[in-house]
Amino acid sequence: MDNMIKKLRDLREDNDLSQQTVAEYLGTSQTMYARYERQANELPVRHLKKLCVLYNVSADYLLGVKNDEKRKFGKIK
Repeated sequence: MDNMIKKLRDLREDNDLSQQTVAEYLGTSQTMYARYERQANELPVRHLKKLCVLYNVSADYLLGVKNDEKRKFGKIK
């Protein structure tokens, strides 16, 4: 989870966005978004999806999911 938070912060800063701007995009307060970046609150899935769109990245990238040959087409072997 720490890696995801670092990626979110880096993406926000690399795009010269403030926490307030991202919070408004998500429809939440700056205080709540800051709590996500500090890991004081869990990031809701609905916000994760919107952040993927905002930064044009996949959820796999943010979550650090690796391709695994045992898992194909959503089935666990």
